[in-house]
Amino acid sequence: MSVLRVLSYNVHKGFCSANRQFLLKQIRESVRRVDAEVVFLQEVVGKNSRHAARVEGWVDEHQLEFLADSVWPHFSYGKNAVYDHGHHGNAILSKYPIIDSQNVDISLYPRSQRGLLLSLIEPGIYIICVHMGLLGWERHQQFKRLMAVIEEKVPAGAPLIIAGDFNDWSGSLHLRFTHTLKLREASVAVTGKLAKTFPAKRPVLRLDRIYYRGFNAVAAKRLSGEPWRSLSDHCGLYAELEMQL
Repeated sequence: MSVLRVLSYNVHKGFCSANRQFLLKQIRESVRRVDAEVVFLQEVVGKNSRHAARVEGWVDEHQLEFLADSVWPHFSYGKNAVYDHGHHGNAILSKYPIIDSQNVDISLYPRSQRGLLLSLIEPGIYIICVHMGLLGWERHQQFKRLMAVIEEKVPAGAPLIIAGDFNDWSGSLHLRFTHTLKLREASVAVTGKLAKTFPAKRPVLRLDRIYYRGFNAVAAKRLSGEPWRSLSDHCGLYAELEMQL
């Protein structure tokens, strides 16, 4: 591996932004066409018995398995939001073996169930899929938990990628990633600014990011326009990361 192709995408549980259409099959085809080797996903449904009974075209299997099928042989799932009729959370798809994976609960109150999905993939790259809360104080507390996880679980200097939906409306959290954790962000490295990824139909907010160390970003782009604007409420974010020797 010299250049790692990475995609981060909030799939909105398989629904379009208005929640009127279930589009998981179209999402799968669009994600496959990107040809990323590692995919960071947020809002992946593991089970929802209500939707299974009511939603036209609902897939019976775990959404992660449906998305990964025949393309990404290795995957992991972190159950974050749990309710009577099911659960959803973060997920990682990988073309490289996943050596270890663990989900870390970073929820601060019951109505906002959030997590960090930490995986180690060959050849020794640590990856963290993130979906942070909507409130500023919540995100800053979750960042502190993320720092503690990195300090405890990730060896100093090891290659690291943190990607997902950060919900950082104001951009204040970005400075903590770059100044405190000393990470770079792919869109900033390539274009000079964070990508606008939300809402997908007319992106104005810079919520989705790909942070890294131990790599050089050689490409980064927001996946916008059709079909992306019609699939989810977020745009996908793609990057190519060249490993530092």
